[in-house]
Amino acid sequence: MNDHPDPLSSMTSVSAAPTWRWPALALASWAACWITYAGVSHAFGPGWPAAVVALGLGLMLAGLHAQPWRRAMVAAGFPLALLVSGAALPGWAWLIPLAVLLVAYPRRGWSDAPLFPTPHDALKGLPAVIALREQAHVLDAGCGLGDGLVALRRAYPAVRLHGIEYSPFLWLLARLRCPWATVSRGDLWAQSWREMDLVYLFQRPESMPRALDKALAEMHTGRWLVSLDFPLPGQTAHAQLETGTRHRLHVYRIEDLRPAPPLPPA
Repeated sequence: MNDHPDPLSSMTSVSAAPTWRWPALALASWAACWITYAGVSHAFGPGWPAAVVALGLGLMLAGLHAQPWRRAMVAAGFPLALLVSGAALPGWAWLIPLAVLLVAYPRRGWSDAPLFPTPHDALKGLPAVIALREQAHVLDAGCGLGDGLVALRRAYPAVRLHGIEYSPFLWLLARLRCPWATVSRGDLWAQSWREMDLVYLFQRPESMPRALDKALAEMHTGRWLVSLDFPLPGQTAHAQLETGTRHRLHVYRIEDLRPAPPLPPA
């Protein structure tokens, strides 16, 4: 008999995220490049000068982003679109990638990490550091397509795995791919972590202060928080594990965590 309530069964609430987030910044950058290209073409005629000016603007805007993958996407967006625009495509064809983007990444999910899958062997060293009991509850917070769930199952085949994902498209694929896990659709920040023995995250650097606050507010002594690549701010990890890939695991005991120091005044 299960003496733990299903912590994800009643998940319905979804919190709002600020509008001006990724990928809105990328879309705005690409739009700025096209507006510049159209303006220069109108003033001086279409041709390579307009393309060079717009490309230069795209490179400048790309440099404003801290993450290399974002810089690459912003820099490559305009030249790729310009190249494809020479093909004989109907106007409505440009709505297809936009529709795919909106289905995979609804606006309220823009504040979470993009689709970067966890390598399936990245968590194999965890049992040497964290010994979980059978039927322990383990959550992949923001499970995407389910790669983190697959990696967790390889590391802990006897635990109860849960995933939560906001995107309905990714949620459905994760449910189909991981029928042995309880995968719910919702906001990982709204869902309670109180019943979890271990929470696994592969988010983004700016999400980690929020993860620290949530872990301190909701998780109990003896529980664990594990983050791939990105450490919790101002915390000393219980362990840092190499994964055999380019990624590194940061392992935290909840009882070791302390509130992050306040930011200095601007």
